[in-house]
Amino acid sequence: MILQGVAGLAAAGATSLVILIAWKVVDGARPSISKFGLAFVWHDVWNPVVGREAYGAASFLFGTVITSFFALLIATPLALGIALFLTELAPRVVRGPVTALVETLAAVPSVVIGLWGILVLGPALRSNIERWLHSGLGFIPLFGHASAAGASIFTAIVVLSIMILPIVSSISRELFLGVPPELKEGALALGTTRWEMVRGVMFPYARGGIAAALILGLGRAMGEAIAVTQVIGGGTVISWNLFNQGDTLASKIAAEYQGATSNLEVASLIYLGLILLVLSLAANLVAQTIVRRSARKHGVTRGGRA
Repeated sequence: MILQGVAGLAAAGATSLVILIAWKVVDGARPSISKFGLAFVWHDVWNPVVGREAYGAASFLFGTVITSFFALLIATPLALGIALFLTELAPRVVRGPVTALVETLAAVPSVVIGLWGILVLGPALRSNIERWLHSGLGFIPLFGHASAAGASIFTAIVVLSIMILPIVSSISRELFLGVPPELKEGALALGTTRWEMVRGVMFPYARGGIAAALILGLGRAMGEAIAVTQVIGGGTVISWNLFNQGDTLASKIAAEYQGATSNLEVASLIYLGLILLVLSLAANLVAQTIVRRSARKHGVTRGGRA
């Protein structure tokens, strides 16, 4: 009974904390909500000049979506490849050190990754990868002329890919380890190759969990502020060219909140935070729904019995 009560209080405390955070964010954004309403979401102006103030989240919402989507697109095959290597291909002597290194990557402070992005990654991408992509795929709007500065949306995408890689790979590894050995051995006994076993047994079995891991990684990418602020450059123009500078919801808040000059600007920045909070909560709810459906599909009940 004591354990049940303590656990119940902890759960109630966590729920109350989320509700209080949401209430405080809504209360702080109230002046901007009253002035701009829902139109704030699709307006792309950001003019903090006192007397002519006008704010909108469209360009930052666009930057958040495009950086998170492409980061997930890059990180997904790499994360699944790492997970498969560690569970099916790596020698036992290699698995421990590689697993530790991959998981340690998640512990590196985002500001350190951002500094590395400024000093090393950004110049390298600008001098080599961006020019190569533009020369070969310049007819696609995504790969236009490279920015003169090292900061760009593309650099932010690569940084986010690195940051969500350990999350997705660690969860996928645990999912692959949870595949019943008899299913894998049965597939191999029927004459399938290892890749056919992975494609026909492991991926279908872990599909729901992998989808949830990807959505959690997406939520992580959407909420990253410091590293993205350091490498994305800043800007309020909606552009499909990944080599231009831009901004995300999180990076805009991190870059301007301390220097906001009016109450309306502060409220508008908090409004950006409210939009980000809604997106993050939605991503987590979708991930939990997928996990529960996957568990029911494999016959796991709440009590953990088949």
